[in-house]
Amino acid sequence: MHRYAGPLLTREIATALVAARTSGSWTGSFDLGVSEDTVTLGTDHWLWRGQLQPYPVALKDRTIYLRDGDDWLQASRYARSLIKLVPTPWGVPTFEIDGIKMLPTARESPLDDARRKVALVAPRGRVVLDTCGGLGYFAACCLEADVARIQSFEKNEDVLWLRSINPWSPDPASAQAGGRLQLAHADVTAAITTLPDASVDAVLHDPPRFGIAGELYSTAFYTQLARVLRRGGRLFHYTGSPNRLTSGRDVPREVVRRLQACGFQARPQLDGVSATRR
Repeated sequence: MHRYAGPLLTREIATALVAARTSGSWTGSFDLGVSEDTVTLGTDHWLWRGQLQPYPVALKDRTIYLRDGDDWLQASRYARSLIKLVPTPWGVPTFEIDGIKMLPTARESPLDDARRKVALVAPRGRVVLDTCGGLGYFAACCLEADVARIQSFEKNEDVLWLRSINPWSPDPASAQAGGRLQLAHADVTAAITTLPDASVDAVLHDPPRFGIAGELYSTAFYTQLARVLRRGGRLFHYTGSPNRLTSGRDVPREVVRRLQACGFQARPQLDGVSATRR
């Protein structure tokens, strides 16, 4: 998928641009904190990397905008669900599906959160299966940690589109990836059946919540994870704690029991479950 290479704006950045118009220039980030640029400010346009850009009007909070022709469009799509790239105080964005935040951002950057979880499977020099790629932060952290190869699957085409906009999402074709990241647009419940036995050293499993994708918490799927993961291989399974306050249900403990029945040693850790293939 073609990656977006233009500037990204939030309401805060747009307000700063307009406020600085009389000064003739402004320095800030147009890629959500990855880098900084100094732009030349004119009366009707501003100049970014040699390209004239119109001043945006009436931008919304908690929204990221990209340039499309003469317009600034929200980084969102609506098909069966509204999927939206959302700014955070950390620069690194999260995303929402129908208003439900998909990544934790209350205490730290979603990339830092991913880094702590990836460390649990020790990816250096290993082959890693990333079941539900999302914005690619697990993959980015694995590449940073010198993974040998990471196979990532993402079912939702609109999430892949958000990845093409998000400068923090790793590009499989980049020099940094060096051919180590294979990203497939596929449903992992079907794709995993094509993987050879004991073909991966570690698994990162970050599925949508149980109510949306119960099949990714099933004994049938965990049996497939056990099949493709070599003995002694590590798994981190994000679960969160849905319904604990309203119904008393303990999803992490349920996951631990199912994983143990499928050949894992497992225990709750962080906001999910850590496991080792027996």
